[in-house]
Amino acid sequence: MNEDTPAYGLWPLVIINAAIFIMFAFSFFKPRTARDWRSFGAFSAFLVALFTEMYGFPLTIYLLSGWLASRYPGIDLLTHNNGHLLQTLLGWKGDPHFSPLHLLSNGLIAAGFILISAAWNVLFQAQRTHQVAASGPYAYLRHPQYAGFIIIMLGFLIQWPTLITLIMFPILVTMYIRLARREERESLKEFGEKYAAYEAKTPAFLPRWHFVSSSVS
Repeated sequence: MNEDTPAYGLWPLVIINAAIFIMFAFSFFKPRTARDWRSFGAFSAFLVALFTEMYGFPLTIYLLSGWLASRYPGIDLLTHNNGHLLQTLLGWKGDPHFSPLHLLSNGLIAAGFILISAAWNVLFQAQRTHQVAASGPYAYLRHPQYAGFIIIMLGFLIQWPTLITLIMFPILVTMYIRLARREERESLKEFGEKYAAYEAKTPAFLPRWHFVSSSVS
């Protein structure tokens, strides 16, 4: 974005970007139950808050403007490039869209969507046949879809951190963990020892490194 172009007050961009990512997530996650809709709704709220500050009203910039102006005298806080606060705080120069942070962010966001999509296909087939979902991503994680949402949010936080999304992130992670625990209790009632054996050998959110390494080799 050109430095002379207004960086904020671009509400059509807020709507378009939020709608694109929400619809994209919807097509990957395909919520069906009330629990699915709660987790998807919370994720959507995170995206709306993010893009509101990215293109609409830079609340975080305004709240931190005094501190930022004293720490970085002469900086134009209302340009889009300087809205990438991590890049600004690190003192990195150049277009932030090509920085290692932005590339890492894009990689995490893409990986999160891929994980959600792959997990949904496995879960759908398992539900159709009334089996424990234990293949594909479920061979490494018990809750790959929730892990995918967390990875996407982390990617966006690296790219464009805001005070609101930083507050929302641990709340949403806690919510996903609680939803996951509830699902586990229900699966234990439904599948009994079969799920208990799966649960004992498969981590919830973080794959065991040695397990991944042995699977790749």
